[in-house]
Amino acid sequence: MLSDTKILIVDDDELTRQVLSSYFENEGYDVSCATTAEEAEELLILGTVDLILLDIRMPGKDGLTLTRELRVNNEVGIILVTGSQDEVDRLIGLECGADEYVTKPFNPREILARAKNLIRRVRLCQKVKSADNDDYILKAFDCWKLNPVRRQLIDEEQTTVQLTEGEFQLLKCLMDHVGQIMTRDQILDQIRNREWVPTDRTVDVLIGRLRRKLGDDSTNPRLILTVHGAGYLFTPKLVDVV
Repeated sequence: MLSDTKILIVDDDELTRQVLSSYFENEGYDVSCATTAEEAEELLILGTVDLILLDIRMPGKDGLTLTRELRVNNEVGIILVTGSQDEVDRLIGLECGADEYVTKPFNPREILARAKNLIRRVRLCQKVKSADNDDYILKAFDCWKLNPVRRQLIDEEQTTVQLTEGEFQLLKCLMDHVGQIMTRDQILDQIRNREWVPTDRTVDVLIGRLRRKLGDDSTNPRLILTVHGAGYLFTPKLVDVV
């Protein structure tokens, strides 16, 4: 039920909070609001949230810092809602781990469509984590295993690294075409099912994020190679592991 879906709106602008909270409450969602990142952190301690609508520029800790901190061990859906039209801000937001980026003035219906997509993914992860039976196939490569249901990387010490939706879609694309040079256009074609529209620079940002999570040195990568003038090449051999 929608009333079981919890949304947290974090924005220091009262009008924005009122517009978003009213819209999502009218759609049947359980909505909470915070005016600062620090207040949002206190609310997150009290319970699980499925989606955060987060302003970038706020007094105290900004939205980008909060996004980066949440992404360490949290797979909550994050949509950045900001008045900035700067593409650099959008790319930085994606680099920090945000799933979506919406600029003001916004269309509430657009945010609702993006929210539903993210909530569906978050709920799936929560459902899988609560299940007792972990009977699924992992994809292994190098020193990593990929859990495609939870969107997690698992290292040799069984430490998990959570992937964002964009990072997972990119890694899946590269793994589906292992040993093949993938151009940016080909990669974009594979990840365009996301609600936000990726660009060439988005691919580069996601490649950088994925390399860092894989421990793949960007100056001398082993797993995801840059083929100058062509695209990217995923090199490891894949193995199915139950």
